[in-house]
Amino acid sequence: MPVSYSAGNPTSVKGRVVSVKGAVEERAIELGEYIIENNATVRAAAGKFHISKSTVHKDVSDRLRELNPQLYGRVRRVLEQNKAQRHIRGGIATRNKYLHGPHAQQPEE
Repeated sequence: MPVSYSAGNPTSVKGRVVSVKGAVEERAIELGEYIIENNATVRAAAGKFHISKSTVHKDVSDRLRELNPQLYGRVRRVLEQNKAQRHIRGGIATRNKYLHGPHAQQPEE
């Protein structure tokens, strides 16, 4: 279960107290594991952990590379796959918007 992270005093992560720096490192690893396990996007991970997309990106691209290069490589592959598919997701979202949203045309009777 993700923990809400913030700067300041030491924080409890998975039942143990860690410093803020330790919390950042723990968060980077947890984000990486979450992204791999759920094939998640940066946006989805940010929402799940209640942090900004910029923070997720910084954690998984910079911090994780130094902390755990093997995990970093696996996360990069998932994020590259998501990046390659984003134009498809955008098209599907637009299609659904006009099929089911307020702009949808109602059938004539």
